[in-house]
Amino acid sequence: MSRRLFRRLRALALVCGSLASLGACAAEVGPKVQFISHLDWPPGAHRMGGFSGLELSDDGTRFTAISDRGFIVTGRLHRAGAKLTAIEEDAPGPLHNAQGAPVSGLETDAEGLAIGPDGQLYVSFEGLHRVRAYPSPERSRPLPTPGAFAALQGNSGLEALAVDGKGHLYTLPERSGRLTRPFPVWRFDGSRWAQPFSIPRSGGFLPVGADFGPDGRLYLLEREFTGFAFRSRVRRFVILGDRITDGETLLETQRHRHGNLEGLSVWRDATGTIRLTMLSDDNFRSFLRSEFVEYRVTD
Repeated sequence: MSRRLFRRLRALALVCGSLASLGACAAEVGPKVQFISHLDWPPGAHRMGGFSGLELSDDGTRFTAISDRGFIVTGRLHRAGAKLTAIEEDAPGPLHNAQGAPVSGLETDAEGLAIGPDGQLYVSFEGLHRVRAYPSPERSRPLPTPGAFAALQGNSGLEALAVDGKGHLYTLPERSGRLTRPFPVWRFDGSRWAQPFSIPRSGGFLPVGADFGPDGRLYLLEREFTGFAFRSRVRRFVILGDRITDGETLLETQRHRHGNLEGLSVWRDATGTIRLTMLSDDNFRSFLRSEFVEYRVTD
């Protein structure tokens, strides 16, 4: 984004903050979800930003997050009842390449995060469009890279990454190339990539995060940058073999409701309710913020 756009965004963010108590920045979130809470995550000990990928443990207490600058951090979320109250993070560390060295240069732009049923981490990267497996944090394992990845737009590559119960990876780019073109979805079955289906594109929203929920459905977090602020949307789908069906919108916010939400983790709490936990990317700008945001799915 240009400096001019960031200045406009900063000015409007300050105005919206001052009017929030008057309800000027309220959002319509839809009948299928209910907002629970949000919690700012100041730089503090982790001294990072640009968080783009998020995964939570099955009980929603432990988190793993990755940064645009090639770092990974784990920690614990504390709640009082249903609401977030505190964030306890471990010491962050760099993601490593296949040679065991910290990623650097064009290698660093980590965007999507998924954790398989066996606990193995997977990360998708922009800059050099690729997906890597992490048997351990100290060394990555390259996955095959289809030719279609090389044709992706710069800074608009594999933002969303998810893994299903079979351990199959799903990824899609932030941009499809045309306003009327659906977003292609690639699936990795452990040996090769295929592109079985696409996700319809609507409005100005672009995919930035994905996760398979405990109900087996694919949840997709999308973002729209209006030139002044961010809007967020969450859709979910049923995947049947090589088909995607039953798409529905769960959440769609107005401008200024939240920050630049990019990470999504879907889990079930102790009451049996599915929760959407999201994490925002502050773009390394002091007037934006990193925050955890939680909604419950009410249907």
